[in-house]
Amino acid sequence: MAPKSLIGRILVAIGALCLFVAFTPLHAQGGKAQEEEFKKAAMSARAAEQAKELAKAPKAATPSATVPVDPANVWVLTLSNGGTVRIQLRPDVAPAHVERIKLLTSRGFYNGLKFHRVIEGFMAQGGDPKNDGSGGSTEPDLKAEFNDLPHVRGVVSMARAADENSANSQFFIMFLPRLQLDHKYTVFGRVIEGMPYVDAIERGEPPANPTSIVTARMEAATPAS
Repeated sequence: MAPKSLIGRILVAIGALCLFVAFTPLHAQGGKAQEEEFKKAAMSARAAEQAKELAKAPKAATPSATVPVDPANVWVLTLSNGGTVRIQLRPDVAPAHVERIKLLTSRGFYNGLKFHRVIEGFMAQGGDPKNDGSGGSTEPDLKAEFNDLPHVRGVVSMARAADENSANSQFFIMFLPRLQLDHKYTVFGRVIEGMPYVDAIERGEPPANPTSIVTARMEAATPAS
């Protein structure tokens, strides 16, 4: 039999080993938890710094839904259904598209063209010299000027092919909102007078008796006699 002193030392050693084994995993878990807390704190600090930087950064201006009426930017369409439609153009959000409309209008390009694609509850499309949706002007296609103006009732937007930068002369006027078109087509104006005459445009793809643009002019220009 071992001496009592030796047995005592063995028991002390075993007890110490048990304590080491028992507490080591808890210490390791505590370390991991503490490390995770440090990571979360660091991430929160970075997020706070980023929020401060974003707050300091200049914010992009959202275009106003309406602008003061300027005769130099009011497009006037006289329709074959007897109505006159006034459209406020928006060079502040689509300068190249507005310039194209003004250029073609000054040449008499739109006079006599038909609304060749008119869908009930959606829109009326015109501005094609071929009157079938496949034509355009001799000017080069326009680079897209997508903006934050929504496709709501009365909005005038530029038609295009699959290429985002293929708008040329064709345009469409919205009967009802279609917000899924936002940032996919360039809004360049909105009807400010004569919407009932837009509503009266003959429907069809193409219409049996299409409504046409008798004359198109800028309001600031001298009206045709």
